[in-house]
Amino acid sequence: MNPLVFAFTLSFFAGAASAVGGLLSFFVKKENLSALAIGLGFSAGVMIYVSFVEILPHAQTALTKLYGSGCGSWLAVGLFFAGIGVAWGVDRCLPPLHIKEDTLKQSAKLKQTGIFTAVALTLHNFPEGLATFFSALDSVTLGLSIALAVFIHNIPEGMAVALPVYHSTGSRKKAFWASAASGMAEPVGAVVGYFILNAVLHEALLGVLFAGVAGIMVYLALDELLPTAHDYGHGHQVISGVIGGMALMAVVLLVF
Repeated sequence: MNPLVFAFTLSFFAGAASAVGGLLSFFVKKENLSALAIGLGFSAGVMIYVSFVEILPHAQTALTKLYGSGCGSWLAVGLFFAGIGVAWGVDRCLPPLHIKEDTLKQSAKLKQTGIFTAVALTLHNFPEGLATFFSALDSVTLGLSIALAVFIHNIPEGMAVALPVYHSTGSRKKAFWASAASGMAEPVGAVVGYFILNAVLHEALLGVLFAGVAGIMVYLALDELLPTAHDYGHGHQVISGVIGGMALMAVVLLVF
């Protein structure tokens, strides 16, 4: 197979996992609020763990190679908090909820959470698609390993988008397509990487993107997913979801 076709196929495969997560919403009853709370907590656990254990260290490694351990580490940390600042700014720009009826307000809050999650994960999946694509061009084995790991951890990320959308709208189709659209940022990132960034791409670009995305994902988990999860379940349900999400990502990262 042509190396470019192979690399793009791997990026598409990895991104398609978000749609798999969206399909899981078909098996979650709309009335099952405990499942929603656990699912949102699970997604938050995945995001927090992967941000601190995989994405931010990846950014630090890339930036310290270029700028030295001191400057590179400070730059990675600064960009991480810059990502949090970007997420905070986007959150402040979203229209406030002024709905008197509680169930309508909860539905609107869930829908807002789903949209914000989709945007954040799209930003996350774009550089991830770049990483998968260029890793596959460099090494078939490395590309396969990264694509498989990305595929597995994109499944709960797809759930993070699909669950709030499904429970706020009652539409499985909307939940599925929202999760699928966020995942398609992976092959889009691959195409952009090859046709636009290929001539100028270097480790600094991926380092900057990953550091900022780690901050965005941590903010999303702490400010959106966990508070919403607590609205629909008690603390033990939410924390069990968080620990489950972290445990899954720990196993995935150790294996792959």
